[in-house]
Amino acid sequence: MWRDKYGEFKSSEPDHNGLGRRLPGGSWDLYAGIVPTFCASNNTWGVDIDEIYAPVNFQNDHWIAIWISIPKRHIVVWDSIVNHISKVELDEIMKPFLTMVPYLLVECAYTDEERIKYSLEPFTYERPTVGVPQCIAGDCGVYALKYMECHALGYTPFPAAFCEKNVKQIREKMAHDIFYETPGFEGIEDKTSYYNDLDTYG
Repeated sequence: MWRDKYGEFKSSEPDHNGLGRRLPGGSWDLYAGIVPTFCASNNTWGVDIDEIYAPVNFQNDHWIAIWISIPKRHIVVWDSIVNHISKVELDEIMKPFLTMVPYLLVECAYTDEERIKYSLEPFTYERPTVGVPQCIAGDCGVYALKYMECHALGYTPFPAAFCEKNVKQIREKMAHDIFYETPGFEGIEDKTSYYNDLDTYG
């Protein structure tokens, strides 16, 4: 959504306050935590939420993960095959996020008091290479999800068990976790042994 609609956002004329640009449809719902509806948090960016994680696709053949820190006004990119996307290409990928996230925080703020906390200045970003597990082609999607999971759970630096040798096990556990989080799934009563068997952090 962000990248597809960035051209419209960039070409729309702001008002004298720099606001009034055309945001992608559904932006306010994301900001307010109303979507996705099956797991709506109803938490507001910058008020209840300081960090945002998202997978990002590149040319339909590679996945990266981003961590957006609202207080730091900074985005970290985790890339499992760092030579797949050049610096120039990554700059283009990141422009919508660097520009539209700070804009959204100002445009959608509920009150003037909240609005003045933020700036329309673009965020900064980095793509670290040291300590970021690398993979072979075909596993980038798994790695992108695992980067976000590990960081959100406080596994920083990334654990040694997060490596290509364990990717099959990681993939299976991830599929299991996603399956059991499916809305309406009643599941089995005792999942403990399954989780322990597939735990890569022991």
